[in-house]
Amino acid sequence: MLNRSRLHEVSISTLSTVLYRLGVKRVCPLGIRPLSPDQPRMVGEAYTLRFVPMREDASDQASYGTAANLHQRTFEECPPGHVLVMDTRGELRGCSCGDLLIGRLKARGCAGIVTDGGFRDTADIEALGFPAYQRATVPTPSFGYLQAAEVQVPIGCGDIAVYPGDIIVGDRDGIVVIPAALADKVAETAWEQTGYETFAAEEVSRGRSIVGLYPAGEVALADYRAWQKARDGGA
Repeated sequence: MLNRSRLHEVSISTLSTVLYRLGVKRVCPLGIRPLSPDQPRMVGEAYTLRFVPMREDASDQASYGTAANLHQRTFEECPPGHVLVMDTRGELRGCSCGDLLIGRLKARGCAGIVTDGGFRDTADIEALGFPAYQRATVPTPSFGYLQAAEVQVPIGCGDIAVYPGDIIVGDRDGIVVIPAALADKVAETAWEQTGYETFAAEEVSRGRSIVGLYPAGEVALADYRAWQKARDGGA
């Protein structure tokens, strides 16, 4: 079972490094940032929504506000604990959604929302205290620009592939996409690496050279093990 607590306590920088060493190099969507630097960290399985450009003869605008509308329905169906990840192809002329839909995600126990487009009503979204990630604020409505096409299919978000069930982690730096099959290994490895980085930061503050410290050489690893032992009370 995925150790969510581990992922809540390690940075996406560390997670991306671990994934790089495992051979998965494109994991951080481009240009996507937290709506607020003070929002909670985000960890959850991806629930995907793909948009296509609006076309008048196929528009679903008439169904907006009804259960038949795929865009709104997705916010009612995204499972608790999941992150809604939206592929808009980077559309910034019309918003991906606003505060009411995001408020619905929060009320239903979802873990966060990500778009490679933008949100409107951002002050109200910030007040929700809910993890929300975007490229840029977009005050104009989605009508005329975006039409929801499919849910729970592979998508591209910020030029990064996201598959349903991938683990999405977000912090102040942005988000990282962890393939579901690697999530447990990445979580544990990143947790261990975070411990070493805490040790290394202390050593740097004392004046130690970064050479041989990061990446860790044999002497540094021996020092780290001694540091761990002392920290844990000699156990």
